[in-house]
Amino acid sequence: MIKRNILLLGSLLFLTHVSMAQKKSKLKFGKISESDFNQKIYPVDSSAAAVIIADIGSTVFEGNRKGTFSLIFKRFQRAHILNKNGFNVANIEIPLFHQDNLEEQLLDLNAVTYNLVNGKVEKTKLDTKAEVFQDVIDKNLLVKKFTFPNIKPGSIIEFEYEVHSDYIFNLQPWIFQGEFPRLWSEYNVAMPEFYSYVTLKQGYQDYFIQEHTTRNELFRMSDSKVSFQTSKNEFYADVTDYKWVMKDVPSLRTESYTTTIHNYISKIEFQLQSINHPFEYQNVMNTWAKVSKDLLDEEDFGAPIQRENGWLKDEVNEAVKGATTKLQKAKNIYNWVRDHFVCTNHNKKYLDNTLRNVLKNKNGSEAEINMLLIAMLRVADIQADPVMLSTRSHGFVHPLYPLLNRYNYVICLAKIDDTGYYLDASEPVLGFGKLQIDCYNGQARVINVSATPVELLPSTISNSSNTLVFIFNTDDGKTIGSMTKKSGYFTSIDDRIEIKKNGESNFIKKQKNAIQSDFIITKFDVDSINNYESSINEKMEFEVKNNGEDMIYLNPMLMDRMGENPFKSAKRLYPVELPYIFDETYTLQMDIPKGYEVEELPKQAVVKLGNDQDAVFEYRISSDNSTISFRTRLQIIKTLFPPEEYANLREFFNFVVKKQGEQIVLKKKTRP
Repeated sequence: MIKRNILLLGSLLFLTHVSMAQKKSKLKFGKISESDFNQKIYPVDSSAAAVIIADIGSTVFEGNRKGTFSLIFKRFQRAHILNKNGFNVANIEIPLFHQDNLEEQLLDLNAVTYNLVNGKVEKTKLDTKAEVFQDVIDKNLLVKKFTFPNIKPGSIIEFEYEVHSDYIFNLQPWIFQGEFPRLWSEYNVAMPEFYSYVTLKQGYQDYFIQEHTTRNELFRMSDSKVSFQTSKNEFYADVTDYKWVMKDVPSLRTESYTTTIHNYISKIEFQLQSINHPFEYQNVMNTWAKVSKDLLDEEDFGAPIQRENGWLKDEVNEAVKGATTKLQKAKNIYNWVRDHFVCTNHNKKYLDNTLRNVLKNKNGSEAEINMLLIAMLRVADIQADPVMLSTRSHGFVHPLYPLLNRYNYVICLAKIDDTGYYLDASEPVLGFGKLQIDCYNGQARVINVSATPVELLPSTISNSSNTLVFIFNTDDGKTIGSMTKKSGYFTSIDDRIEIKKNGESNFIKKQKNAIQSDFIITKFDVDSINNYESSINEKMEFEVKNNGEDMIYLNPMLMDRMGENPFKSAKRLYPVELPYIFDETYTLQMDIPKGYEVEELPKQAVVKLGNDQDAVFEYRISSDNSTISFRTRLQIIKTLFPPEEYANLREFFNFVVKKQGEQIVLKKKTRP
């Protein structure tokens, strides 16, 4: 059995043979009958909006006219749309690698929608000339897109296509799992003895079939590169046929506290390790040292910052004016770039524009803005290097292999007096040395001569908030109070973005509306909005309504209550990923309103999760004849909870929600 690891690394040359009878899907493109529409519910998921009946792919190596091999990838998929929530299964994307004006070729695309109308099967074909579109993602990736025509609840859709590729290193991956359940997902690779690939398996699903057999095959290829004459070559070579099948694969839906579902779907990928032609062995596995050197030489990445860039001296001198230390100079340059440039794209690792144009236009992608920052820091004689990472929403990087397609973001690392500062000048509300949450996604790589690996882990950052509330009686019979709240830094980032977008008055209005209706807010201030180095502070003054009721019901948490459990599902198939360490403290000190006494207080509680106290919730409350003291604290030290710990985590949050919803009961005193 395959171990339930997120990632399993192994060589195709050493895959264990599984003794199992061959099993195949009997479906064929275009063979649809009325009975295929009968099934309305599938046992794999009775609530599914669509089901992929079969998804079958294969890759073979064929000799070509260039004296080498080409990859021929074929795919067939059939799906059943059960209701309108399943329409997304009809949106298809086909990625194609391209380089130096050459690209993989999409051939023989066919796509058909079938509907049962008055007991007869009607089909609508995709117009592959008019209804297939293309998006260029970056310099090495483009995507062909189409949507099936005439889809409706009950439709059956299927497509087939081929991709012909001369890029041997780009052996097609296979995704076994996704938004909709799959009854049968199969991938076959026929690999000649000349190539060795490392396989990268991801996900929690076991294979239904995993096997390989070896046979002998005749290959034909020709080569006319050397002369006007074409040389032809025929030879036999050993070929290993690999088969991977998953059956009844459940859908994987995005749930709360997930970086991206793509980190956990079951899939298999390949990395070319070596080429073993007769009398020649070539290790083609890239190293980070080589990749980093190549990146530093490329005009669309590192070459612009390797130059002296004396044309930036005026801007640097303007930015550092008045600064006397390197640290202050770095802060000034960072603030100058952050405050003068607008980011137009937050998911680019390569440069589309020159740094001169970025400076002129005062805008650019996050990579362009941060590369300009690096160039300016270097002009100021401050050590600075680009750091390439993958954001949380983009997915994990591979810890061993330099797979650049898994990276999508560039920041700056400045070194001053042996201290490193991570900087992102593309974010308008970030302080010096601060990064947005999305950057904390594990391993990143400094692109320098050493290709230094660094860790940006969620477990190294904390979001700590502290709320303090006082309620007291006045001599004129009123009950008034005040609240001060210091938000966590990452909460403050979100608040600042909201304030910039909607205005401070709307932000204050929203905060006021979150307070219990029995409180009349007389003053509300927000400070440190533009002090990006620190957290936002909120201050409020209020009066408590008292209509003379016999009973007063008061939740001691005037704000910041957890209204509902973020973990809805009864079980979870992949980890819970918290963005940071939580530490939230709320304290209330109040006078009991005149003429009232305590009828009931919530019970005190301390709940701990895990042997190592991965999370702790404290709820402490007490009273004397005139006052009530209340303090609650929620700490979550651990940021990654595997699926087997989900049930306990969910129950922990159930308790927190229930406890934070409890009320103090005050009763009017009876007259003597």
